[in-house]
Amino acid sequence: MTAEVPEIADWPEPVARLRQALDKDEFVLYGQPMRALREAGTEPMAELLVRLQEEEKALSPPGEFLPVLEHYKMMPELDGWVMRRIIRRLSSASQAQRFSINVARQTLEHAQLPKLFAERIKFTGVRPASIMFEIDESELLHCAPAVAAFAKQIRVAGGGIVVDGFGRKSLSFAPLEALRPDYVKVDGTIIRGLLKSPVCARRLDAILSFCRPRKVGLIAECVEEDEVLARLKQLGVDYAQGFGIARPRPLGELLLRDASVGVQRAAIGGRPRTV
Repeated sequence: MTAEVPEIADWPEPVARLRQALDKDEFVLYGQPMRALREAGTEPMAELLVRLQEEEKALSPPGEFLPVLEHYKMMPELDGWVMRRIIRRLSSASQAQRFSINVARQTLEHAQLPKLFAERIKFTGVRPASIMFEIDESELLHCAPAVAAFAKQIRVAGGGIVVDGFGRKSLSFAPLEALRPDYVKVDGTIIRGLLKSPVCARRLDAILSFCRPRKVGLIAECVEEDEVLARLKQLGVDYAQGFGIARPRPLGELLLRDASVGVQRAAIGGRPRTV
């Protein structure tokens, strides 16, 4: 059976349209800052998000174009574009900051991004550690060999590794033990239920108990309430991310702000989500 091609309104030739967007830099980078909870002066971090510039300055959300990129196996091209663009922007930035790039399964299996990263970072003066690659827990569980090979090469080049959405289905620490990422992002279902569900509280305690002795940093995602934020800080979680911390904003705004970007607050809103 042939897979159904995702449809995008007014795109008669989706592959040509997406390749044009890649070639002409019509994608736009946003970033969602993370707030440091443990140490004053900790280097600001933000997750990179992608939008597509359409006519009349409208921005298409990822739900409209990512399924098409995935269908035509073009995710390695998009992830490569994001990596090249953030390295270029950081090469002229005035302050230290770390950004995480979401990596698709196709990119992990394609296995070329680490080599491109090593080549690009070498000649720019950008600190390799300022760029981290964010791998979803599902990829860690279902394509572990590709993840391990990817992470090994990224570390050789000096970049960082983040596991996203940890605890979404189950607490399986063996893959984390093998990978030893720089940071683990606790899934939003655990964070949103932290103050209401004993099960969520126990899950977070177990993750903290695993990460602390191994010096793996912990990021709480989908933080939307001050009470949850206070509890996370009390527990010793390293960073918090979510609409209760800061909404996504254009990359240029993050790079133009000073190091306090990591602690700025924004109005609490609905659930955020990555790309």
